[in-house]
Amino acid sequence: MPQSGNPHTGWLLLAMASTLVGNLTITGSVANIIVVERAKDVAPIRFGDYFRVGLPLTVTTLVLGSASL
Repeated sequence: MPQSGNPHTGWLLLAMASTLVGNLTITGSVANIIVVERAKDVAPIRFGDYFRVGLPLTVTTLVLGSASL
């Protein structure tokens, strides 16, 4: 980051991206795994089902977050 034009913004962007990308797949975050495991008896969630929602959600939040920085 020290070589980038604005190290502060670079670190903020890295922190935001690493946090939001966890929404992409079930295995992207331990919290996702816990919720899917706890819900499996009531509402089973398959990897593909999660990804169909996670992909547009992740792209949208990354674009909006990047634009706000």
